[in-house]
Amino acid sequence: VCSHWLSLGPRPLGPPLNGTCSQVVFEKGGVYLHTSAKKHQDPDSLIAGVIRVVEKDNDVLLHWAPIEEAGDSSQIFFSKKDTSGGDSCTSEEEPTFDPGYEPDWAVISTVRPRPRHSEPKRGAEPSSPRGSWAFSVSLGELRSIRRSKPGLSWAYLVLVTQAGGSLPALHFHRGGTRALLRVLSRYLLLASSPQDSRLYLVFPHDSSALSSSFHHLQLFDQDSSNVVSRFLQDPYSTTFSSFSRVTNFFRGALQPHLEGTSPDLPPAPDDEPEPGFEVISCVELGPRPAVERAPPVTEEEWASHVGPEGRLQRVPELKARIFSGGLSPSLRREAWKFLLGYLSWEGSMEEHKAHVRKKTDEYFRMKLQWKSVSPEQERRNSLLHGYRSLIERDVSRTDRTNKFYEGPENPGLGLLNDILLTYCMYHFDLGYVQGMSDLLSPILYVTQNEVDAFWCFCGFMELVHGNFEESQETMKRQLGQLLLLLRVLDPPLCDFLDSQDSGSLCFCFRWLLIWFKREFPFPDVLRLWEVLWTGLPGPNLHLLVACAILDMERDTLMLSGFGSNEILKHINELTMKLSVEDVLTGAEALYRQLTACGELPHNVQEVLGLASPAEPQSPSPSASPLPLSPTRAPPAPLPPADTATATQPDSSLEILPEEEDDEEGVES
Repeated sequence: VCSHWLSLGPRPLGPPLNGTCSQVVFEKGGVYLHTSAKKHQDPDSLIAGVIRVVEKDNDVLLHWAPIEEAGDSSQIFFSKKDTSGGDSCTSEEEPTFDPGYEPDWAVISTVRPRPRHSEPKRGAEPSSPRGSWAFSVSLGELRSIRRSKPGLSWAYLVLVTQAGGSLPALHFHRGGTRALLRVLSRYLLLASSPQDSRLYLVFPHDSSALSSSFHHLQLFDQDSSNVVSRFLQDPYSTTFSSFSRVTNFFRGALQPHLEGTSPDLPPAPDDEPEPGFEVISCVELGPRPAVERAPPVTEEEWASHVGPEGRLQRVPELKARIFSGGLSPSLRREAWKFLLGYLSWEGSMEEHKAHVRKKTDEYFRMKLQWKSVSPEQERRNSLLHGYRSLIERDVSRTDRTNKFYEGPENPGLGLLNDILLTYCMYHFDLGYVQGMSDLLSPILYVTQNEVDAFWCFCGFMELVHGNFEESQETMKRQLGQLLLLLRVLDPPLCDFLDSQDSGSLCFCFRWLLIWFKREFPFPDVLRLWEVLWTGLPGPNLHLLVACAILDMERDTLMLSGFGSNEILKHINELTMKLSVEDVLTGAEALYRQLTACGELPHNVQEVLGLASPAEPQSPSPSASPLPLSPTRAPPAPLPPADTATATQPDSSLEILPEEEDDEEGVES
């Protein structure tokens, strides 16, 4: 049996779909249904089948059936284009085409059998479990087609009907998604959605209806009827070039077709592979190691690292201990000044005292700048007035259930307000952005000193100031890096989220923006942050923390049949229910599992800090990760590996981002 076949020419339809004037105009093997939500698909959960486009009785059907239900294998597996006849469909405009290699990475789609047996299936017993998955749908019943995001997976298509239901996701293990879409474009107009470049809106070949739809959607900056006439002549170029003017999802308009070639023809296999995919090797991760966290660093242990003149000794060893166990609460007031760069790890006690005197004077000079602004001056300074109003509003609702900040006239709230306004003087370009009060609150709670809290806060902002920039490029890059890690660690979970319109991971936005401040009880946040501030075992441990949380929730997400709204709701409901020790243990285990892989792709090593970037970062990083590329850099050693911290309820305010743009390019 041939393992890779595809037919584009029409031929009489065999026994599977009996009827008058029936012709198969397209068929493709190696199209699977994945019927299990398990991380590793077992053979019984993969149902191999054949996808066909069938012209039958003045209608066009899209038909999928498992191999044993698909009819005569001699007709299917070796079916080629009939070049002897004079049918226009068999002209040179439709040569046999293989769109290229799509890497065999596991994809998950939680699908259920649907009663869509509009035609009898040959040889199918009523009780056949595989036969129950077969379906046939008229193209006129389709409302939209969603294509999978390029990455480490078999490409798949999800078809949504006019009634709002979804057909089982079709996983193309041997390529063919583009070829199928091109065939469908003969009968339908496929317009890429302005909200999602991977979603194709389906329109009939009806000029008046299409013109009305475009006018209603206001997608074009020209007369809709002219656009429609161009659609009927050149649907792909017209769709994509028009949408490129009103969205920023596309990197540029499509290249013009070469002279003498048909715009409907797919490119030759050697010229352009299936877009977004590279021929790569599967990343085979070893078993996840067991990790045990250590007890917190005590005052006695810290004192053992203090040498002559008050200089800290064996600093790498001390940082490793903080990473593996955190700090005793009584140590935080002193140790956080070192972790956040306010005090130097190498300085003596006298040097530290001189540095604090200097920084105290500097702080009050900056504070005086806004304190000395009169009300009349502030009325003419809209920027300062805006910052003051926003800070007052945010401070009034920051950690008010914490005893340190509760009560109407709490002095802690005044200190939060003053420190944040002074930071606007310190960093004019950034100023104040919502969420900064969440980062300052634990620092002021620990240091209980205005000046110390300010400079420690400045040190924290050096790490995360990009999160608050208006362009949000840093947040997009982090979400892309998180997606990259998740694709390596758990491709089925990643592709499940993608199939549920949650592949951008925007529900993780708040996690990364304020470093999980609103996800854990207040004492757990202190432990989490001091571990992250060590910079161990690499620069992006917070991304592995996010991966660990998703790993802990994967079964709930995948086996409960959640859609995008339910996923977002479930993630928000995790607030204050997570154990920081469990999450940190999981994050460290994920790190060790990744670094134990001898063929870890280079861009994954960059995220983990194991390799330098191969080339300078683009000024506009995409929210989608680059395809994995193998390399040979060795894994870095990890410090040795405490369990549960007390939890307490805390207030939680929503910070939800606007929907991220999907910057993935669109196929021509």
